[in-house]
Amino acid sequence: MELLSDEMLVDTYYAAIQFELEQEFIRMLAIEIKRRRLNPDAVKITA
Repeated sequence: MELLSDEMLVDTYYAAIQFELEQEFIRMLAIEIKRRRLNPDAVKITA
């Protein structure tokens, strides 16, 4: 996961939720977001 930029990590997290991917994958993304001390709402989401 360290290969993903912060912005890409958050984009992936929101996309995983939107497309209702496996909860374990979403949980892993959330853990990484928390580990990096990111605020997903503060990261600009690209369309």
